[in-house]
Amino acid sequence: MQTNQPHFIDVAQLQVGMYVHLDLGWMDHPFPLSNFKVKDEDQISIIKKTGLKKLRYDPTRSDCPPLQLTEDKPSEAQPIVENNNDSAKPEAIATQPDTKKVRLKELHHAINECEKKFINTSNIAKQVTRNILTNPKASIEQASLIVNDLVDTALMEGDVAVHALNGNRSSDANYVHPLNVTVLALIMAKSIEMSKEDARLLGLAALFHDIGKAEISDKILLKKEPLTKSEQIHYEQHSEIGARIAQEVGLPVRIGKIIYQHHEHADGSGYPKHLRGEQTDPLARLIALVNGYDNLCNPNNFALAKTPYEALALMYANQRSKYDETLLKRLIKSLGIYPPGSILQLSTGSYATVISVNPNKPLRPFVMLHDPLSDKQEPQILDLREEPSINISACLRPNQLPADVLDYLTPRKRISYFLDADLLKDTN
Repeated sequence: MQTNQPHFIDVAQLQVGMYVHLDLGWMDHPFPLSNFKVKDEDQISIIKKTGLKKLRYDPTRSDCPPLQLTEDKPSEAQPIVENNNDSAKPEAIATQPDTKKVRLKELHHAINECEKKFINTSNIAKQVTRNILTNPKASIEQASLIVNDLVDTALMEGDVAVHALNGNRSSDANYVHPLNVTVLALIMAKSIEMSKEDARLLGLAALFHDIGKAEISDKILLKKEPLTKSEQIHYEQHSEIGARIAQEVGLPVRIGKIIYQHHEHADGSGYPKHLRGEQTDPLARLIALVNGYDNLCNPNNFALAKTPYEALALMYANQRSKYDETLLKRLIKSLGIYPPGSILQLSTGSYATVISVNPNKPLRPFVMLHDPLSDKQEPQILDLREEPSINISACLRPNQLPADVLDYLTPRKRISYFLDADLLKDTN
């Protein structure tokens, strides 16, 4: 019977097929992960050159038992098998961690810069939303600057990553939703090859889609329990109020129309006019889709929040009739079946959270790994595009994680999205 106690072996007992844990910092060895199944003699040779005398191994995940040690040949005397594979040479062992360290530094820098831009943009978006009634001209000018910058990033030639961020780090989580909807809408704009002119209109409509909530009571807007019938009727007025405000502050007529229709559904179940499919503006249909997705991931009551993976699955399985199906499929393709913010278990057994997705390679996201030997402030980040031997085994809910993993990965209660072009630079 196997126990939960760690199993240790002498390094000389190592053989192909054993699942090992290297008790070294991630930068101190050339392997993508610190725990893995040994696949060939070259890997054994590299492990022996690390200087480790003892290894932790997992018998339940190994294909074979350790080799037996002979009493007259202690591990220190065990010869290291030399070969002509450059990856097993001492200089390769020194070089590969250095290369990995440079790449990790680049990833951390790109992510930190993205987070700074997000916080700055979310603060400006907050001021825009707050001041739209009192200073409409300046607010619209600021909103246009935000949207133009996001459009230029989203529609730029080449790949753009969708990055998951901690929405609670922004100045006020209540103002993050319009920015989320804007970012997701513009990712869709890139996916369907929308013109820059339409994308700018879409971006402004997305940023202002909830301005009608300015005249809805906070008691209703922030309520965590289900709304009463009268509260729901009052809440639904925000679409009409928003369209009126858009006209009053001088936003383009089409933006007012989109705001009015952003809660209409393709099957006629939406509001305020129960319009169907082609009866609504195409940009309103797109905003309705990404608005619905973000509301599933970020409800007022966090206990009801869906993981990004669950949200897309629910929308496709149970809510498909509510949305433009072509656009829904595009959203799934753009975010991948493991959208940013998803919690994963990899084929190595490690846990990770998705931090960024390249819409052109959605099944190979960037992930932050659970690695107790890495500094939590500078965690190990893996670009799965560069690790073809590592696959995704499962997508999990936070309550399925061991306590130590949950504490390390700290899954976000509120997920925010931003666009990141730098993360994908100089990578294949």
